[in-house]
Amino acid sequence: MTRLVRRGIMPLVLARDLRVRTAYTGVLPMPIPSPRSWSSLGRPFGYLWSASALTNLGDGILLAAGPLLIASLTSSPALVGGAVLIQQLPWLLFALFSGAIADRLDKRRLIVAINVSRALTMVLLAGFVATGSATVLLVYVTLFILGVGETFADSASSPLVVATVPAEELGRANARLGLTFTMGNQLAGPPLGAVLFAFASAIPLAAQAVTFILGAVLVSRVRLDTAPGGPARPLVRGVMADVREGLRWLRSHRPLLTLIGAILVMNVAFMTAFATWVLYSTRLLGLNEFQFGLLVTCSAIGGLAGPLAYGLVKRRVGHAGILRFAFFFEGGMFLLFATVPPAWVVAATMVVFGTHTMVWGTAATTLIQQTTPKPLLARVTSIYAMANIGGSAVGAAIGATIAELFGLTTGFWVGGALVLIVAVASWRSVRAIRPADDRTGQSDA
Repeated sequence: MTRLVRRGIMPLVLARDLRVRTAYTGVLPMPIPSPRSWSSLGRPFGYLWSASALTNLGDGILLAAGPLLIASLTSSPALVGGAVLIQQLPWLLFALFSGAIADRLDKRRLIVAINVSRALTMVLLAGFVATGSATVLLVYVTLFILGVGETFADSASSPLVVATVPAEELGRANARLGLTFTMGNQLAGPPLGAVLFAFASAIPLAAQAVTFILGAVLVSRVRLDTAPGGPARPLVRGVMADVREGLRWLRSHRPLLTLIGAILVMNVAFMTAFATWVLYSTRLLGLNEFQFGLLVTCSAIGGLAGPLAYGLVKRRVGHAGILRFAFFFEGGMFLLFATVPPAWVVAATMVVFGTHTMVWGTAATTLIQQTTPKPLLARVTSIYAMANIGGSAVGAAIGATIAELFGLTTGFWVGGALVLIVAVASWRSVRAIRPADDRTGQSDA
């Protein structure tokens, strides 16, 4: 299911192996939403919510087990770090096309097929690992296949959420999905993956395959017609035309284009600042490995308050107010960290940042869903995701280079300045974002 928060597994991708070794001493419970809790948003959304909880738990398991598996096969830092790039690469290569294809297909059936395919891929990898015949190349191929599947599943998930709940309830639905992401992907999954890997390296891979299958079963229970209307169109030429149509529509809606552009710049700025987070924490803050592990969990802990905070803040300032505050908060946070405050100040700020990220992600996702006509939603969602991941990749490269040449705090100064420029430049455009007049109609491109 889709990741509904802005940075996915960020901000601590570069330190994920260290986090698994030091931060967790037990396995946190991962609650699966019960049928009784479905009633307010309907049974179809309940199935999606439960599927999201399971697949995010599986992703969290791989978040720990994947780096541990790579590290067990090679001692090369370049090969270990390359695994992150390999899994993100499909978003940069195929995001526009996967969104266009998802807009042409039945979203429910597409997600079921992708989850089954990913489950079979993980079973095959688990078999190679169990027999001792796995290689780095095989793991890379597996991660790339999973990444390709993710571009389709995530592009289709947002339109499926829109089809299952009323427009006025999208914010609440996205907040609940964000909560399951935090609990499964960031809190429960990684320690469980590390524990399972300690028993046998193939077990967490098989466990993720099980979560994919269960997720597919739950999504298949959604009894909604999510197939696109209209006559069938030529595949290759039609997909290219669909991509161009989505881009034309986005260019004609400047406020939404500005929002996605702001997200791109903010992710560049974020990873420019946080690319060397582990070095900043240990060298400048003076933390040991265990203390750094605790610091890593602070944002995830803050994210648990996200759904409640979103409801309270949304009623008072609206989506535009949330986004405006987000820009200034992040810019100020980067500049604060550039001054190297005491570790407890950094930790407390990261807890608030976790809540802020969940509120921001819910608001941005809901605005995109409410603003984009349904026939174009998968394409716009894929562009949004590409801005997230592409910005993070570019920022990581910039941040590492800046830290090497000018010191560990320079990235925070640069990132803070970039975000504050975005805050000023997007002030009016964010307020101009409005829901589409006809969310069920065809595009006006």
